[in-house]
Amino acid sequence: MNNLAVTAVGLAIPFSGTVLGAMMVFFLKKQIKPAIEKFLLGFAAGVMMAASVWSLLIPAMELSVQKKIAPWFPCAVGFMIGIVFLLFLDNIIPHLHMNSDKPEGHPSKLGKSLMLMLAVTLHNIPEGMVVGVVFAGYLSSGVTITMQSALVLAVGIALQNFPEGAIISMPMVCNGTTKKCAFGYGVLSGIVEPIGSILTILLTAYITPVLPYILSFAAGAMIYVVVEELIPESQSGEHSNIGTIGVSIGFVLMMILDIALG
Repeated sequence: MNNLAVTAVGLAIPFSGTVLGAMMVFFLKKQIKPAIEKFLLGFAAGVMMAASVWSLLIPAMELSVQKKIAPWFPCAVGFMIGIVFLLFLDNIIPHLHMNSDKPEGHPSKLGKSLMLMLAVTLHNIPEGMVVGVVFAGYLSSGVTITMQSALVLAVGIALQNFPEGAIISMPMVCNGTTKKCAFGYGVLSGIVEPIGSILTILLTAYITPVLPYILSFAAGAMIYVVVEELIPESQSGEHSNIGTIGVSIGFVLMMILDIALG
């Protein structure tokens, strides 16, 4: 399989996780139990945290050393820019978190289902960028990002996209949305990932010298989502320890995948 074919498969894997998760509306009759939802949210947070370290920040440091740059500098700069970028999007995109009745972002008269979809879309943006920048590194000559590590990251993102697809679609059905519409909303929330990945690949193809900054930028954007949304939602209400267990399992699983297979 040539490089372009591997990249095409890699870009499709995370989106397939969202689609499969959204399909649960056709197989599950009731809304996901709060305890399971907390675990899945925590699991997604753990996967994203581990991916930020092993798939993004560590490769950024290694690339910086190759370029004879202080390894901490691109990581610190890129990471903080990623945080600020997601903070900016968080304040301008109207969205509604799952356990809240108060919309965030720019004031809007959008419906609840669409606002919920936008909330998931918001943190799918950095995930798409993450996959795109890693595959851009794989396609670039002279960059030590292997096919295995790029595919492992894609699988890791897909693993955490599966529960997200289910968590966004199932409540919509319980609130009166048809199963087909709920599935459509779930799919639309994830379509931004392959689009973001392709745009990032096209961009980084011309600016490979700053790849360490872009890797760190993606890590910062992902950590923003983890701290701002996933962990608070997994810790709300009773039995917060279930969310913590999910974080631990997601983190360890992604770490093992990246170290053993990457």
